Amino acid sequence: MSCRMPSSNTEPLIILASKSPRRRYLLEQAGLTFSVVPSHLDESTIPLTDPSDYVKKLAEAKAIEIASAYPKNWIIGADTIVSIDNAVLGKPGSEGEAGDMLRHLSGRVHQVFTGYCICCRSDNRLFSDVAKTDVQFKNLTDDEINWYIHTREPFDKAGAYAIQGLGTFLVKSISGSYTNVVGLPVCEVIELLIKEKVIGFEINIDANRKLSGVHS
Repeated sequence: MSCRMPSSNTEPLIILASKSPRRRYLLEQAGLTFSVVPSHLDESTIPLTDPSDYVKKLAEAKAIEIASAYPKNWIIGADTIVSIDNAVLGKPGSEGEAGDMLRHLSGRVHQVFTGYCICCRSDNRLFSDVAKTDVQFKNLTDDEINWYIHTREPFDKAGAYAIQGLGTFLVKSISGSYTNVVGLPVCEVIELLIKEKVIGFEINIDANRKLSGVHS
């Protein structure tokens, strides 16, 4: 996939307003060319409401913050939370807290919400929405929980697990977008960028094959 370039500089037109290596990896795997300019939003300024509404407002605030500094670029803002029983599970701050979260999720279905916002200030365009995925955990033993905690993987992850990492063994099934659980609903984001003609497809002539679609 290719993206248009701003006429005033050589920087990619798309900016990811997140320092998340998982979101960066997902967009790179999708073939996008983009820059990373992390938002420094104070999340405590966004009132904690319904999980879906809350995560959407976070994504909008992050995208708008970066758009104010880069008005000609298309900004992607996102935020992901884990929710069960309408309670939001953040990143655990201790082994005890990680264990409590994993025991609470054990054998149950929880929801992963990712709010995403795509905007361009100079074009006066802003789109935002929320993706939800239901995740079913297996019944976890104390040994499994203790082992996983000691891998240290839970400590920078909402809900104390990473589906794309060692935590994959915790998950029995999902209903909805897998990439949403990782941190960004790639299908929805790409569809919006294509609709707005921010990105398109390149077809290259190959000497050995007639036509070859490539990601740039």
